[in-house]
Order: sequence, then structure tokens, then C-alpha cells
Amino acid sequence: MQEANLEASRDQFAAFKANQKEVWAGFGVNEGFTTVPAGELVAFAGVKRGERVLDVGCGTGVVAVTAARAGAHVTGLDLTPVLLDRARENASIAGVEVEFVEGDAERLPFPDTSFDVVLSQLGHMFAPRPDIALAEMLRVLKPGGRIAFTTWPPEHVTGQLFMMMAAQMPAPPEGSPRPSPPVLWGDPNVIRQRLGQSVSDLRFSRGAMIAPALSPRHVQMGVEASFGPLKTMLAKLDIAAPERAAQIREQIVELVRQNMEGNILRQHFLMTAAIKRAEPDA
Repeated sequence: MQEANLEASRDQFAAFKANQKEVWAGFGVNEGFTTVPAGELVAFAGVKRGERVLDVGCGTGVVAVTAARAGAHVTGLDLTPVLLDRARENASIAGVEVEFVEGDAERLPFPDTSFDVVLSQLGHMFAPRPDIALAEMLRVLKPGGRIAFTTWPPEHVTGQLFMMMAAQMPAPPEGSPRPSPPVLWGDPNVIRQRLGQSVSDLRFSRGAMIAPALSPRHVQMGVEASFGPLKTMLAKLDIAAPERAAQIREQIVELVRQNMEGNILRQHFLMTAAIKRAEPDA
């Protein structure tokens, strides 16, 4: 019975990931916003010339290309083929070599201790099982190597948007596996607990992604078009419960209105960096 339940869980997460592969296809339009924070993450991680670097959930390759321009030997991994196509184009334009691989953060297709640095900008946080994704990221990292990632804190506008969405999502069927909320990755206390004794020299830094916008409604429309899970949810509600869909859109507009400064929306993020221990404490 336990093996049957495990197999069912695997099948359901496989369906979840197949859906994720499709819903994130429109994220590429956010490339202009994510480029500056990508440079901040690469600098925060201290990427050096000649190091082997893995970018997990690489999207359009903004982190991977930045690290390659710093002289690193970079591999980028993502679930979504459309984003990988754009990442390859970006690397070509930048004149750098990056290996881009279609793959799953919970099953990294690399040998143990393959990389000096493992990075993720707003990518690994969407893996449904944080413990498995983190274990994989640490598995492929050399002892003494550095792990660094950027996430959305729950107390700021993007984290609030995630929580608003979660409140609107239908509950999974009884007994179904439940993906962990991505926004938990933005809480330093949760990060400390998850990393535990696997790392040393844990440190944090904060920054803000600057998104120019003509109005809160412009932001709402842009987020809906590019943020796959929201787009999918609202498309279903437009058919099943159009009044509810309209209400959610207005809630997003109001959330943005409360956080806009003139024609700027500052999306605050958290950066985390640590060193993998050679021998984790017992």
C-alpha cells in the first residue's frame, strides 16, 4: 500500500510539473526586470572566472549569461523549453558559451559534486518539494562550494500576491500531495531550518526589482499575462465564476496601488548565500 501511494504521489507531481512547464512559457517578457537582480545575485555569490556554475530554474538565462560573462563555465537548467530557447538566444547575443539543459530541479541530471557554485533566481522556489530540490542542489555542489538564491519574501508585494492566489486556489483532492507554498522560501527562518547543518557561513541580503508601470491596472494586466499560475487560474474562473475573476483582478490592482511609488513598483527580494560543509554535523 505504501509503494502504491508513493507511485500515485509521483504521478500527481509529474502532472503538476507538466502543467508548470506550460504555464511558465510566457515568463520571458519579465526578462528586462530580472536582469539587474541577476547581476546582484552573481556578485553576491562571488562567482569567479573558471568556476563551474549551475543555474537552477534558469528561465531566459539572465543569471547564467551573467555568470558566463564573469568567466565561469555555466550550465542552466529549466523545465520550460520556450524559456530555454530564449536563454540560448541571449547567450549567443552576449557572445558567451552556456550549456542549457531541459530538466527538473527535483532530479538534477548531474553527478555528485559537479559544481563550484549553484545558483537560482526565483526558480527552485517553485519546485513542489523544497526538501528534495534543496537536497539535489547540495548533492551536485562540491564540499566548500557556494549555494546562493533569490526568493520573494512573504511580507512584500510579490509575496502578498502569492498568498492572495493561494487563498483562491481550490483545495487538492483528499490524499493528494500538496506542493509547498513558494513564498516560504522568502522567510529567513524557514531558510535556516531547511539548510540546517548542511551549510556554514549563511548570510542574507535584500534588494528590490524596479518595475516601471503607467498604472496599477497596467501591472495587473502584465502580471496576469506573464505569471503562468495566475493566468491559468483566472482563465478558468472567467468561465466558471466570472464575477470572482473580476474581484481577484481588482484585489491585485488594489495591492499594486498600495505599493506603487509614482510610476515604479518595487518588488523586494531576499538573497541567500551559504557554503556547503565538507562533512555536515551529525
